[in-house]
Amino acid sequence: MGTVLDSHFLALTAIVTVGYQLFFFIITALLKFDKVTDFAGSTNFIILAVLTLVVRGTWHFRQVILTLLVIVWGIRLAIFLLMRILQWGEDRRFDEMRDNLGKLAFFWMFQAVWVWAVSLPLTVVNASDRDPSLKAADIIGWIMWSVGIISEATADQQKLTFKNSPENRGKWCNIGLWKYSRHPNYFGELFLWWGIFVASTPVLDGAEWLVILGPIFLTLLLLFVSGIPLLEVSADKKFGNVAAYRMYKETTSPLIPLPPAAYGKVPSWFKKVFLFEFPLYSKTLPQGELSWYRTNSGGSREGVKFG
Repeated sequence: MGTVLDSHFLALTAIVTVGYQLFFFIITALLKFDKVTDFAGSTNFIILAVLTLVVRGTWHFRQVILTLLVIVWGIRLAIFLLMRILQWGEDRRFDEMRDNLGKLAFFWMFQAVWVWAVSLPLTVVNASDRDPSLKAADIIGWIMWSVGIISEATADQQKLTFKNSPENRGKWCNIGLWKYSRHPNYFGELFLWWGIFVASTPVLDGAEWLVILGPIFLTLLLLFVSGIPLLEVSADKKFGNVAAYRMYKETTSPLIPLPPAAYGKVPSWFKKVFLFEFPLYSKTLPQGELSWYRTNSGGSREGVKFG
């Protein structure tokens, strides 16, 4: 089939995304029903992936593989988030939005931008007529996606299991991958979408390389806006006066999974520059000083106290 609206499907995907998100915004606003929010975001990715593949109709191997990767990710995340919110009963993110139409509209508009921007690498690949032979970038990108989705799915399930256990009520999750990263699910999310971008690069030409703005947008979003900062603030308010939590935060990487014993010894400047330990993640931490733990030969940690 011929192109629709523009040669790279940018307008087509924008219109479809806005329409899809507007539909769910109306449902949310009229019925005060926020259980479909994450479902709407995840399934929107699937719609764009299938739509752009079918409309172009070239069915190149790379197009099919990347489309399938996005579909698998979208289905997994949509089902998980829908089941989780149905179990929890409400989404606390909307506590201040349910009666504020302006804030609610801004959230849905931002979600539409998120879907459209992050989908850019796949959108452009599916819109392209180019079909170069298999490259190393393809393999690397697929491996990155695999590592990312396994990390994200594992972390999501570990945290859900932890929170569902009555004995863990009032505790922060520090089991499994959460022992090595404070946000391993976000690490997986970022890694898999950067993998999609890497796997798209054999097709990109000229201005098409601007699709890198998709994973960059996602990275900035999770690091500085609605991802890690909000969760860090929430956890600090709940557990900031608990010495064990402060030690956990001091010795656990915010994003990239690393051994706590190794991370705890890394200089603070190195953490800030290379490991995403930004000051804003601790700006609301209750006053008090957690002395630096020291690891003895047996591997135990000592020296946790408030000053």
